[in-house]
Amino acid sequence: MTSTSPDASGTETVLVVDFGAQYAQLIARRVREARVYSEIVPHTMPVDEMLAKKPAAIVLSGGPSSVYADGAPSVDPALFQAGVPVLGICYGFQAMARAMGGNVAETGLAEFGATELTVTDTASTLFDGQPADQSVWMSHGDAVDRAPEGFAVTATSAGAPVAAIEDNERRLYGVQYHPEVLHSKYGQQVMERFLHVGAGLRADWTMANVIDEQVDHIRETVGDKHVICGLSGGVDSAVAAALVQKAVGDKLTCVFVDHGLLRKGEAEQVERDYVAATGVSLKVVDAQERFLNALAGVTDPEEKRKIIGREFIRVFEHAAAEVVAEAGAHGEQVEFLVQGTLYPDVVESGGGTGTANIKSHHNVGGLPEDLQFKLIEPLRKLFKDEVRAVGEELGLPSEIVWRQPFPGPGLGIRIIGEVTADRLEILRDADAIARDELSKAGLDREIWQCPVVLLADVRSVGVQGDGRTYGHPVVLRPVSSEDAMTADWSRLPYDLLARISNRITNEVREINRVVLDVTSKPPGTIEWE
Repeated sequence: MTSTSPDASGTETVLVVDFGAQYAQLIARRVREARVYSEIVPHTMPVDEMLAKKPAAIVLSGGPSSVYADGAPSVDPALFQAGVPVLGICYGFQAMARAMGGNVAETGLAEFGATELTVTDTASTLFDGQPADQSVWMSHGDAVDRAPEGFAVTATSAGAPVAAIEDNERRLYGVQYHPEVLHSKYGQQVMERFLHVGAGLRADWTMANVIDEQVDHIRETVGDKHVICGLSGGVDSAVAAALVQKAVGDKLTCVFVDHGLLRKGEAEQVERDYVAATGVSLKVVDAQERFLNALAGVTDPEEKRKIIGREFIRVFEHAAAEVVAEAGAHGEQVEFLVQGTLYPDVVESGGGTGTANIKSHHNVGGLPEDLQFKLIEPLRKLFKDEVRAVGEELGLPSEIVWRQPFPGPGLGIRIIGEVTADRLEILRDADAIARDELSKAGLDREIWQCPVVLLADVRSVGVQGDGRTYGHPVVLRPVSSEDAMTADWSRLPYDLLARISNRITNEVREINRVVLDVTSKPPGTIEWE
């Protein structure tokens, strides 16, 4: 199995070195918001491999360790001798200071959360034009108490005598706090001062550039061969398909697999909205019986995802043969399969050195080993909000671009227990009610999504119509997020929650209890399985 996704050749790239930070993904996003392309690499990557990527600048992330603890990640001093601009953040700042001869120690005053920072040089590269007193987000027990030789100390706090340093000659910078989080009021300005002034990078990475680069890459990769795209109707696959269509035109056929795990009316919506918007050739495959048979008796969520991923590929393989036959290209095979894989999918599926496998996304860790297609994944390095921006740039209608995310495995991972036709119908009805009420309340863009989860293997006693019931509970999981890497539960109005609960328990007779999930991510994930 091979995968092809456009790189950022021709653009300036910032490497974000991940030391196990809670906010590594956020740092990468903030760099991109400054219109500079970024990629995340593990701290275990040797310096020569980092430099081989020809980075225009490097950011060292925070992390949970103490720099002087046994086995703590360190930074090769060679990194700071390579002439590449570097910004160290929190742990990355301490590791940089220690590697260059500074000192890190316990100061006796840990700082967590909002902290007052005193800028001692408001004309410095990072802080020019900012107030001397500002609120920042700290998260540290250790602190740099002596800066390395050649560095100027430009800020301090009660628990961090050296809270920021600069060496403009070598273009090396560091801050003890987290400028990437919104709680640091001038944090984005600090990031942009480093990128555009300290490192001298251009602010020219735009979604228009992304489209041009990826279209060129796809054309070069595919040539005049046929391509199929797994279209789910969600924004990710829709934007991926639109990009590929822009590159190869009528050589693209989209395959919509109705696996029986869709929400109410979804198959009809996909055929109506996407084909009308793009004119793409769409092949609809009814595979409901196939998927239900494959999932029979299965309750383990990882096994569900892998089965669904495998069956998708088997259906695509059959559809590809039909596409070629219908095109009259006998003897030819479809080599390429387009997927709407996003960066969070890759990260959660264990992509990258040292990354934990949180759960296998059906289109990443759930793919069969004998996959014959070459994958085209033009969105593999993008976050969800960037995908939406690409969709708008391509002219896709708002009802597609702003559709709430829905997982490829569909309702199959929103049923806790075995997936059956009866259980799917129960969940479909409950989900439709929740979506209808959220839409009527005007919250379609206010919340990221609201999974409705059926606890199929759980029963609860209830009373309906003066009689005893023994029905299923469902869980409402409304969440707010920027990119699905982190999320918080959405504080929906009580009267709206009451309407959803009343309608579900009145209209779906098998359900007699509605509960609300108030867990953030982390520690939970957005989906239950």
